[in-house]
Parts: sequence; C-alpha cells; structure tokens
Amino acid sequence: MDSEETVVAEEEQAPTIVAEPKKKADRKKREVPRYHVVLWDSDAHSYEYVERMLRELFGHTQEECHKMAETVDTQGKVIVLTTTQEHAELKRDQIIAYGKDDLIKNCTGSMHSTIEAAS
Repeated sequence: MDSEETVVAEEEQAPTIVAEPKKKADRKKREVPRYHVVLWDSDAHSYEYVERMLRELFGHTQEECHKMAETVDTQGKVIVLTTTQEHAELKRDQIIAYGKDDLIKNCTGSMHSTIEAAS
C-alpha cells in the first residue's frame, strides 16, 4: 500500500481505498540579485540637467530629483535606482546616452553611471 492511500472500512463492507491529496513540496524562493544604478558627479552638468534626466529616465518626483542632485554634488555619487541586473544595465546605458547639458558651455557629453551589486 502506498503512503498516499488510506484504507477506510465501515462495518460489514469491503475496505475502500481513498487517495489523499499529495502535499506540495515547499518551494524555495529564489532571490534575484539586486543592483544599484550609481550616478557619478560631474562639474560639467547643472542641477537642472540632473533633475530633468532623473525625472525623464526614472520617473522620480521633483523633490526626489532635487535631493539626488544635491547628494551627487556633495557626496560625489548617488544611487538612483536598485533593481535587477538587466534593468540596471539598461538604466545605466540610458544615463550614458542622455546627451550633453546645453546650459553648460564646456559640457561635452552625458554624465557617468555605473552599476554595482546591492548588499
């Protein structure tokens, strides 16, 4: 007799086999590694440029964009998003391809961005 079957017998009747539902194996949840998109400081870009780029590429609020612009200016870098590796790579590439800041004369291109594993 299989461990998944139970014998049920009533008075003066032949035993009946009833199948018990199988227990689902506990599935381990696989955690997807997370990555930070890091924006690096640049003196060749204005706050307006940084804020506009963050709003357009990431959909952050105006207040969040301003705080991030201040952080990158004062601390040299800021994490603008934490996500999957593929999404982080896409967002890094979008920052790098965003273009130059037209408000700054000596600006030659986009800001620099990298990704790093989140701990």
